[in-house]
Amino acid sequence: MISKEHKKHTKLARPAIGNFNRNEWAIVGAPCTSVKLLAAEIIAALSPQYKCAYADSVHNDEEVLPPGRLANGAIVEYTDQINNHQFNFSLEIKPMTFKQQFTDADLVLVNGNHQPAKSQVVIICENKAASLQKRLSQLTNVEMFLLADHTTGIFDFVKDAVPNWAQLPVYHLNQTGQVIAFFKDKMQQAKPVLNGLVLAGGQSVRMGSDKGKLNWHGKEQRYHLANMLKPYCEDVFISCRADQLENISPQYKTLPDTFLGLGPFGAILSAFREKPDSAWVVAACDMPLLNTETFEHLIENRRTSSIATAYKNSGDGFAEPLITIWEPKSYPVLLSFLAQGYSCPRKVLINSDTHLLQPLDEEVLTNVNTVEDFEKIKHHLTAKAANTPT
Repeated sequence: MISKEHKKHTKLARPAIGNFNRNEWAIVGAPCTSVKLLAAEIIAALSPQYKCAYADSVHNDEEVLPPGRLANGAIVEYTDQINNHQFNFSLEIKPMTFKQQFTDADLVLVNGNHQPAKSQVVIICENKAASLQKRLSQLTNVEMFLLADHTTGIFDFVKDAVPNWAQLPVYHLNQTGQVIAFFKDKMQQAKPVLNGLVLAGGQSVRMGSDKGKLNWHGKEQRYHLANMLKPYCEDVFISCRADQLENISPQYKTLPDTFLGLGPFGAILSAFREKPDSAWVVAACDMPLLNTETFEHLIENRRTSSIATAYKNSGDGFAEPLITIWEPKSYPVLLSFLAQGYSCPRKVLINSDTHLLQPLDEEVLTNVNTVEDFEKIKHHLTAKAANTPT
């Protein structure tokens, strides 16, 4: 007999994604032409700062052949159009597939006459009243009303369907400036919260002792980094192996690895598994010269529309993955690389849209992996302290 308390599936924190994206709005209540024109104006205004996407449908009553090689039985056709890329699919698009396709977008606008979204902008248009009335079940989270020409107010049936209608902003459809300001404000509010992750779960084989426990600045390095990150983060966690938990001070939050045997890659994935809607500023314990200025510069220049913001390594010019802000949109990207057999965070950054910064001081990114490295940096810090005016 199976207990009623038995859970068949592991309980996971799910990202707050709607049908397409975390930030999605269906524009509903007006002719499709009006919806497309409004979406075009919003996208044109927001695209310099955010990655915008648009979802729509085309309904043709006449039966037509699929385009290109799809007509011959291909399931996918890709065409490099020089200034854009085109994919045609003959496969059925499942709900989960939409989320995968739009994962890189910061916001998605949807023609609500054809597709629903988790938030809505309702256009009050007299000649589309009957159509809107059929879609009342889609008005689950209305955030703004727009009045079309010759419309004096919100329909009574909409008021009945949207209990908080009186608290929502109302503009005329031609008040484009206010509409764009609304979306900019919403996107600012939607900026992912930043958490800190101190990478302290390494085996430290070459060093011969736990690098997280090394004392460079008056306390163990893992605690030193956690303290530096606290002013900039909602929460800071020390990433560790399960067998390290009992040796970490209860004053600090811990996040043990749940993706095992993958090193820093697994630690980052474990953090997103815990809080998939947060961004994570990651700092490795083997960088003893990291300082407040380095973190401040990284956070002040954070670009949320990229999957990550990272420093450029002076040695090879590639991104330094272990002092990096990883945005929530990087979670599915990391998983996709893992599915292809890659567990290198740097490879993800190199092959993705990463915002690269020049470090204020390249020496700060120095790694310490061996006893010889330890002695050099210890000597460097001692000499620097001796030359510091008191």
